[in-house]
Amino acid sequence: MNKIKKYFSLALNKEETEANIDIYGDITSWKWFESDVSSYTLSKKLETLPDTVKNINVYINSYGGEVSEGLAIYNALKRHKAKVTTYCDGFACSIASVIFMAGDERIMSTASLLMIHNAWLEYASGNANQLRKQADDLDVITQASINAYMSCVNIKEEELKAMLDSEKWLEYKEALEKGFATSVVSEQSDSKAVNQSAKKMIIAKLLAQLENPEDDDKKDDDNNEDNNNEDDKINNLDDEENTDNNEDEENADNEETNTDEEDEEIDINKDEEETDEKDNEEDNKNKENQKIDTKVFEKFLKIIGGN
Repeated sequence: MNKIKKYFSLALNKEETEANIDIYGDITSWKWFESDVSSYTLSKKLETLPDTVKNINVYINSYGGEVSEGLAIYNALKRHKAKVTTYCDGFACSIASVIFMAGDERIMSTASLLMIHNAWLEYASGNANQLRKQADDLDVITQASINAYMSCVNIKEEELKAMLDSEKWLEYKEALEKGFATSVVSEQSDSKAVNQSAKKMIIAKLLAQLENPEDDDKKDDDNNEDNNNEDDKINNLDDEENTDNNEDEENADNEETNTDEEDEEIDINKDEEETDEKDNEEDNKNKENQKIDTKVFEKFLKIIGGN
């Protein structure tokens, strides 16, 4: 029989403190193919691990296989003294999902799935009594898997059994919510992407303000012009009122009228001088604020690394 490429492996890091196990194949009692995983083979490999190993990482992509072999792998991992972290790299179906439960940490990705179901026989034969016994035996075998699931999940056993009856597929959100998984690997990177986007937006706005300071000056000039126009309107109204009041007295006392007009001209000149002084003060303040904004922005760029 031709053998396909081997996917099951166990490797140590250089310091021999961490072991990586790949379960990328069917779980069987006899290795017909090199991608098949036998509990005997895995148990033997686990026994050869040095005492320096503190962490075991198990990467799973399997449709499942024989229940007895899967339970043996599950128990071998559970009784090992090292911390076990299981990863669902693609599918962890059937008994492979039970092996996934052996992890102290159980990590999925947004593109991985679990599938759970009751134990079943591929072939059955015998009379009615024999078939009934086989059905009862299957219930007992399924209970072993239920016990493994219940050691991790936060749901009641009745709900779990209903999920097994329906041959339930679980995507990462439901698996995380119900306790099958403890974390999802992609969530942290999404959060960083949002923060990076916000930082760029803030920088862009600050740059836009510094590159177009004339916009702020223009706004100030417009406001000053509006104020001057309003003052002119008020002065014009005052002139008109004074003119009306003085028309009756103009012929009676020309000298007094001339004196009033001179006083009004003096007042207008004073108002114009005061307005010019206010405009100059406002321009000086705007220039000073622009210098301060530039210094603040330079400090901001140093803090964020200049990006």
